[in-house]
Amino acid sequence: MRKIVPILLIALLLFSCKSKQKLVPSKEITATTSNETISNIINNHYALKRDFKTAYIKADVDYTDPKQSLSLSADIRIKKDEIILVSVKFFGIVMAKAIITPTQVRYYEKAGNKYFEGDYKTLSNWLGTDLDFKKVQNMLLGQAMDDLTKGKYSVLSEEKAPKLEEVSEGNFTKAFVFNESDFSLKRQEITQQTPARKLLVNYLNYKTFPESVLPGELLIFATEEDKTTSISIAYKNATFNEDLSFPYSVPSGYERIIIN
Repeated sequence: MRKIVPILLIALLLFSCKSKQKLVPSKEITATTSNETISNIINNHYALKRDFKTAYIKADVDYTDPKQSLSLSADIRIKKDEIILVSVKFFGIVMAKAIITPTQVRYYEKAGNKYFEGDYKTLSNWLGTDLDFKKVQNMLLGQAMDDLTKGKYSVLSEEKAPKLEEVSEGNFTKAFVFNESDFSLKRQEITQQTPARKLLVNYLNYKTFPESVLPGELLIFATEEDKTTSISIAYKNATFNEDLSFPYSVPSGYERIIIN
């Protein structure tokens, strides 16, 4: 298991993909001259409909890092605010699973016959920054990973799209760019100064269902020093409010990963 940008932990630990996209370059930004206020941007973003109890999403997942490229499929089951199960498959065979709740993270992967079970405190201490259930859920649903109502932001304009940039003197800087038409999330990024890391998540092709608005595709880039890992998750189909099961068991003979 590798130390990577923490919000990608679940996806990257599944070793599941390959992206044909390139890292999106920085764009020129200017102070906004519109009447959009910070509270208006935040309120409109949270007004997007996500009124469901469960979601079942089938996806194509492409992954690339400096050493490998893979193309697989994934089933994502979500019981909102309670549990997420991600199953990564190769030609229908489960190669890895991750199951997370607000208190626990568990996963296994067949490539190394290893598994992990632990809490967020253990992972956060190991990674050097906070990781929690809500951030992973928000990332998958196309919502700002942070609770925007609790932060302090400056408002900018990026190619006419409203952008909130966190006002912070800490080790992390965060920014959120929204689509001008409906305030759905266009991009979110987290930059860590020491060690040098960056997480960039682009959202494309939103689809509107009666129960929720979902991105059609997530393009995720995690850069650490001079190495970039990229993930493309294309949602093929989504159904809501079905009675879902969340089956998870570690195959026999797997070695547990211990984080001190």
